Amino acid sequence: MKECQADVLVIGAGPSGAIASALLVRKGWKVAVIERQEFPRFSIGESLLPQCMEFIEQAGMLDAVNAAGFQFKNGAAFEWAGARTAFDFPDKFSPGHGTTFQVQRGNFDKLLADEAEKQGAEIHYRHTIVSAEIEPGNARLIAECDGEQVAFTGKFVLDASGFGRVLPRLLDLNRPSDFPVRQSVFTHVQDNIDEPGFDRDKILITVHPEQRDIWYWLIPFAGGRASLGVVGKQEQIEALGKTPEEILRAAVAGSPNLATTLENAEFDTPVQRITGYASDVKSLTGPGFALLGNAGEFLDPVFSSGVTIAMKSAQLASDCLDRELRGETVDWQAEFAAPLKAGVDVFKVYVTAWYEGTFQDVIFHPNPQPEIKRMICSILAGYAWDTNNPYVASAGRRLRTLAEICARD
Repeated sequence: MKECQADVLVIGAGPSGAIASALLVRKGWKVAVIERQEFPRFSIGESLLPQCMEFIEQAGMLDAVNAAGFQFKNGAAFEWAGARTAFDFPDKFSPGHGTTFQVQRGNFDKLLADEAEKQGAEIHYRHTIVSAEIEPGNARLIAECDGEQVAFTGKFVLDASGFGRVLPRLLDLNRPSDFPVRQSVFTHVQDNIDEPGFDRDKILITVHPEQRDIWYWLIPFAGGRASLGVVGKQEQIEALGKTPEEILRAAVAGSPNLATTLENAEFDTPVQRITGYASDVKSLTGPGFALLGNAGEFLDPVFSSGVTIAMKSAQLASDCLDRELRGETVDWQAEFAAPLKAGVDVFKVYVTAWYEGTFQDVIFHPNPQPEIKRMICSILAGYAWDTNNPYVASAGRRLRTLAEICARD
């Protein structure tokens, strides 16, 4: 059996795996990345948040991302039954990057992986992990590639496998999410949008005119293409049609304003669906391993927080692991899991309130207070760890109070 040895084994070459690998290589460690697929490959989750740019910059990839020709993004627009509003990310409360990109993930993920590889990470594509033996200071992963087995050994494992959730599956770490089962149906289209005033520099989130817990995303890309999707409870979505394409076309037709925006769109790519995508685990870390991004917990796509959480987890984990490999004692629960969860829980407050309708009331309020809007804008821009923001530090209480005020106005 072929053997491959490194200081750190990273499962998955997506954004969290690429960022973590680059950060660790830059700290002097040998990193081997085991990736099941060949890149580029399709992945959903194309609308980045400005907070991501901080982690991309720390990993030495900012110049490459800026030069790649991705669609510029400076905010988020919302529409519901004719009411329109927008948040401009540069006009936010928190310091830091105020713009980012909307990306076709196949090209974006390959760019990050290539940059990590240029810095010294070893990426092994088309390797599927079939077993894992992990204890403090000693990990052994067995992978299969083209019918042959390869043994990867190292001192620590970072699972960045996303929805593949390799270690949660192999180590029995999965547990049910407390989020309702929802379904997403999505595709890429040639959008052919000629609507006057349509802003390609923003993601457009549209709420169904009658069923407010159904919403749509429209993410423009460079080159006149866009990502289009609808999200709702499983029974709501499946009532729209038999096939994914029938469902998506019927969903768009059910939102007159979105239908007008997309009246010239060409559905030229197979439509896909995901059901019950929310996930959770018993623990984000254990002796000899840590879970990054969606391999740990995934909430909901409504605020495009997935890649941001993934990259934040990569930053926290690489800092902790660097110190541990140098002989320091690291409390992974206190220094990795708890800080990561703090931001995830902030996003969870706003996602929950979105589906309840109270956060929608805040977003569509016709006369928002400028300073409060800047604080909300920071959260939509991904700065869910900025505890100087009152709507982060006391997210639940502040949002409830604000929603009550909006309801009275």
